[in-house]
Amino acid sequence: MSGTLAIILTILAPVIGGLIYGLERVVRARMQNRQGPPLLQPFYDFLKLMDKRSIIVHSFHAFMGIMYLVGTWFSLYVLLSGGDILIAIFFHVLSLAFLVIGGFSVRSPYSVVGAMRELLHMVAYEPVFVMAAAGLYLVTGTFQISEILKSDAVPIFSLPLVFIAFLLTLPAVLKKSPFDIAEAHQEIIGGPEIEYSGKFYEAVYTAKWIEYVYAFFFVFLFAGGNYLLGALLTVFAFFFVNLVDNATARFTFRQMIAFHWYVLVPLVVINLMLLALWRA
Repeated sequence: MSGTLAIILTILAPVIGGLIYGLERVVRARMQNRQGPPLLQPFYDFLKLMDKRSIIVHSFHAFMGIMYLVGTWFSLYVLLSGGDILIAIFFHVLSLAFLVIGGFSVRSPYSVVGAMRELLHMVAYEPVFVMAAAGLYLVTGTFQISEILKSDAVPIFSLPLVFIAFLLTLPAVLKKSPFDIAEAHQEIIGGPEIEYSGKFYEAVYTAKWIEYVYAFFFVFLFAGGNYLLGALLTVFAFFFVNLVDNATARFTFRQMIAFHWYVLVPLVVINLMLLALWRA
């Protein structure tokens, strides 16, 4: 992908993410047999937030919300520009750390609990991301995304268990059931971003849209240079996440970590070990 195209797609990422989020709400409404909001509802909400009064708890808290957006946006730019996949993961973790630090920096118990649960999310699913990157390296021989997208190898054929594990961890990344532990609206009213308002909440809101593009781009990478297969995998992952979100109840944080560490991580390890032995 050329540098100019990467920059254009990165700039448009919030729009693309907003459309994905809007489509998700439409699909979820249809699955629940209700009318639901229009496709562009996220953008209507965005415009409403622009008119809201921004109440700042303190400047550091507001700054961490902005840095969450910047870090997420930059991690996506690394992916779209064909950079190192490990660097992209690092910046995504860093962006989440900004959100967590911002949550811990205020006295609101809802914000603190949400920040603690966000940390548990990171502990649960980030190892799967890193090992998925290792699997892509074993298949394609590179961590460079530009080279992975040119590869003749189709990673999903060599990494079926890794793909399954990655697919099952997507609800945790996108804060969907059964892993919507951090936000858990019925319990903690929105997670670590609860004390943000107005334009600062708008920054957090936009970062979540960008995370949709970030997560589904990883799915696309499992097809290597086969872009048609990558598109099909991405569409399948989108509907799978929404089906799981509509059909499951929330896990506890202990169940979430146990599922990732005792089920998904071993699946990935087994696949990588078998692949390494087959290549030996």
